[in-house]
Amino acid sequence: MSNELNEHAMTSDDDAVLADQIREGKKRIEAELAKTIVGQKSVIEQLLICLFSGTHCLITGAPGLAKTLLVRSVAQVFHLEFRRIQFTPDLMPADITGTEILGESEGKRSLQFVPGPVFANVILADEINRTPPKTQSSLLEAMQEHQVTAAGKRYALPEPFFVLATQNPIEMEGTYPLPEAQLDRFMFNVLIDYLPYKDELQVVLDTTSGSPEPIVPLFSGEDILRFQRLVRRVPIAEDIAGYAVRLVAATRSGRPEAPAFINQWVTWGAGLRAAQMLVLGAKARALLSGYSHVRLDDIRALAAPVLRHRILLSYKAEAEGVTVEDCIARLLEEVSA
Repeated sequence: MSNELNEHAMTSDDDAVLADQIREGKKRIEAELAKTIVGQKSVIEQLLICLFSGTHCLITGAPGLAKTLLVRSVAQVFHLEFRRIQFTPDLMPADITGTEILGESEGKRSLQFVPGPVFANVILADEINRTPPKTQSSLLEAMQEHQVTAAGKRYALPEPFFVLATQNPIEMEGTYPLPEAQLDRFMFNVLIDYLPYKDELQVVLDTTSGSPEPIVPLFSGEDILRFQRLVRRVPIAEDIAGYAVRLVAATRSGRPEAPAFINQWVTWGAGLRAAQMLVLGAKARALLSGYSHVRLDDIRALAAPVLRHRILLSYKAEAEGVTVEDCIARLLEEVSA
């Protein structure tokens, strides 16, 4: 396998320079984010993977864990236009995408489209599960096609375009589960947990002693687009890509490739998009780690964030106290690499 990888490794001098820029840029980005964010290195890495892959991210965590601050800080590092949309039960689709109003120009009245807050580079969909499915689905076209359709006309969104949505896993009253079609559009479901004692103490001391240092923009939107193009050129050996496909296929209960425990615990497994996201994310992770090709470790490291929101557990699993994380961990043990 190593010979195959070497033969297909990136050979362009421009690609090599850009790959070095990404690897060094990761260190600089982490240093800038450290001005406002303490710890959470794995969360930051997963957010960067989504950005460099040109995909979207769902962030799950309890209140007060700096989800909004993290997304805003990432937007500042890349000098991107940031908009925050607070999702509430009375939010309407037009409040997100925009609407037509009657305006006057040169003495003539006509309908004019007023863009909504979705017309930005980084959209923070805060507490996305607090609005009804009709409003949630207004983001589907934007996330998939990077455009908005209003009154039969299409309006392109600025590039790069990312949706980073947050949801609170604790307070479920007054929430609406995200439709499966929308969940599948998110590359990762990133879990933000409480900080260790030492890091939490540092946050308390820092935030009660003065204002944090301002974040210095390091890259532009055009830099991200260049990084995204390079990510797709990262080579992957066919057997490693095959492992990603087999891992995803094993989540589908009732299929010949599904292990016995999946048939017992899983009602619905991951689709084809999960394998695509797994390979694309692994390519970005390889570059961020300083490698010019995808390794098996890249696939295994991203299995949990890619699969945890794409697996629906059965009542039997819930009764036995089995979690999605348990299923993914066991899959990694049983699916042959």
